[in-house]
Amino acid sequence: MFCSILSAAISGVEALPVWVEADVSDGMPQFSMVGFVSSQVREAQDRVRTALRNLNITMPPKRITINLSPGDLRKEGTRFDLPIAAAVLCSLGRLPADAFSGMMLLGELHLDGRVGRITGVLPSVLTARDRGCSLAVVPAENLAEGRVVEGIRVIGVRTLKELIRLLVDGELPEEEFCPEPAAAAADLDFGDIRGQEMVKRAALIAAAGFHNLLLQGPPGSGKSMTARRIPAILPEMSTEEMLEVSRIYSIVGLLPPGQALIRERPFRAPHHGITAPALCGGGMYPRPGEVTLAHRGVLFLDELPEMNSPTLEMLRQPLEDREITVSRVGGTCLYPASFLLVAAMNPCPCGYFPDRSRCSCGIREIRAYHARISQAVLDRIDIHCEVPAASYSDLDAPGRDPVTSAMMREKVLAAYQIQKERYAAERFRFNSEIPPDSIDRYCPRTPEARRMLKQAFESLGLSARGFHHVIRVARTIADLDGAEQIGEPHISEAICSRNSDGRPGK
Repeated sequence: MFCSILSAAISGVEALPVWVEADVSDGMPQFSMVGFVSSQVREAQDRVRTALRNLNITMPPKRITINLSPGDLRKEGTRFDLPIAAAVLCSLGRLPADAFSGMMLLGELHLDGRVGRITGVLPSVLTARDRGCSLAVVPAENLAEGRVVEGIRVIGVRTLKELIRLLVDGELPEEEFCPEPAAAAADLDFGDIRGQEMVKRAALIAAAGFHNLLLQGPPGSGKSMTARRIPAILPEMSTEEMLEVSRIYSIVGLLPPGQALIRERPFRAPHHGITAPALCGGGMYPRPGEVTLAHRGVLFLDELPEMNSPTLEMLRQPLEDREITVSRVGGTCLYPASFLLVAAMNPCPCGYFPDRSRCSCGIREIRAYHARISQAVLDRIDIHCEVPAASYSDLDAPGRDPVTSAMMREKVLAAYQIQKERYAAERFRFNSEIPPDSIDRYCPRTPEARRMLKQAFESLGLSARGFHHVIRVARTIADLDGAEQIGEPHISEAICSRNSDGRPGK
């Protein structure tokens, strides 16, 4: 007897439909699996056989063949255990053949018949809904995640017995009420950073327009403190953005237990010794990297010159295209990577240049240190900001600094609302994402601003990319001032945020 059940496989950040087909026939007793399956999937035959035996369900000595279709899509993980068990039971006549119409089935099976948590439930249920399914059955631990998707009924099962009762008798499993954890209140505030008005101004502009930011200063000057407080002043994610980010975290298994959606913008801070596949994604069978995990959030790269140069160069595509293509023997995947890059570096190997009372680095050492970051990468960073060492008067001042995260966020939200209305008909959201062919339309400049921009372009030797970045940053500064046109002061401040050759500390 033949049975076919819809399930889903993960490819990149998408879930693709997979039909789990089972056939039980006379012949030499055998349990075989075909369909480009990994060793994890192939081990399902032992888990299924043992789970059925422990539930007192006897499998007759027949030839059992399992096919996972389409055959050219690699299947990995333990998500197919439950549909394989159900397909075998259906082929043996233990489950009604019409019970699986309009249903998607997912879940790992333990040896005692329990159904375990899996990754990638959110995109899988989205795929089920898009294919017209009316029901998705998932592990009970993934129920909250699956019910984020509207337009489809999602049921969670804890054991294989519950699934059998559901399909045979229509008996719904009992649900445990698991309230979603409340979002933790942000305890990092810009008011903790004393002084540093220019640094806070740079962070404000970066957050308001989603511009990449490079902070350069001696150790202990507040670079990391600044970077870690930027998420607190970013606008809240829209529902669409929450789904985008949650889909990614669901696939890599980073959704916290009981949490259905990622509601806060991600903040990722990998070590500077990170490898290229870990940063940009990859491996024999591609998986998302840090640039994708930081999608719609902040990617903080500390000690930027200490990173491996080839790894650093891989940031070019995501910084420019806001997505990254990873090609391997096992497949090619396109991952989203629209993040705000905040990078930090010291001015020299020891960190104290130009203070010659503490710095003994030679000019060649300093130049070689800066040369570890290529001009191509620097040119993609909109704002370069010097972070001076804090003065004693700033550190010894009583109370908090008057410029707090709440004040900065209010300004960011005002600028974001302007951008939201301006780009309502576009696919992009922030000023940093304006394509070159739309700059003249959305970035009108006064005659004085155009003259200053022309002088800067000729005297500073800006590249075409740098020219566009200056205009985008000026557009954000004008939005913070509530100005419709970009004026001379806005261009001036945007130019000051870049160096003549794009290299900090020169």
